[in-house]
Amino acid sequence: MTTKPSTRNRLIVAGAATGVIAAGVVGVVTVQAQNPDPATRTPVVADAADANLTQSTHLSIAAATKAAQTALDAAAKENQRVSVAVVDRNGNVIVTLRGDGAGPQSYDAAQQKAYTAVSWNTPTTELAKRLESAPQLADIDGTLFLGGGAPVKADGAPIAGIGVAGAPSGDLDEKFAQAGVAALGE
Repeated sequence: MTTKPSTRNRLIVAGAATGVIAAGVVGVVTVQAQNPDPATRTPVVADAADANLTQSTHLSIAAATKAAQTALDAAAKENQRVSVAVVDRNGNVIVTLRGDGAGPQSYDAAQQKAYTAVSWNTPTTELAKRLESAPQLADIDGTLFLGGGAPVKADGAPIAGIGVAGAPSGDLDEKFAQAGVAALGE
């Protein structure tokens, strides 16, 4: 005895078949768009005037790693278990090191402190003092107004931030972050 497939099963099979066909069509169109006939291609040239361009300075991965390792080593010398993060001017993580035995909260806190320091171009211990007169600053996503973040500057402008978290005080965290900044020659 044969059974007739249920309406539900027929809809599932039809939906799957439609998805496969659509994926194939998209794939063919994508391949054709990526490989147009060279005879019909016209070069696209976009040239921006110098007034529309800007340059920025960034830490290399080697420099960021050196700074993070220096901060981690400074903490280890004082038997502190911390995490260290170095972020670029936009708050994107360049490198993060989690020291042996560092608490689970320290990883995110280090990134937030680094982001906060570079965003305001100020050490986070100074920024924490501003909360007394402007407590709403603490509501800004991704920031952490506790000691432990230090900006890295080039010609006075912020180019990166170093954050350290996990020591028993923000002052210690910031001391270690400053050691990372010093390793870069500031």
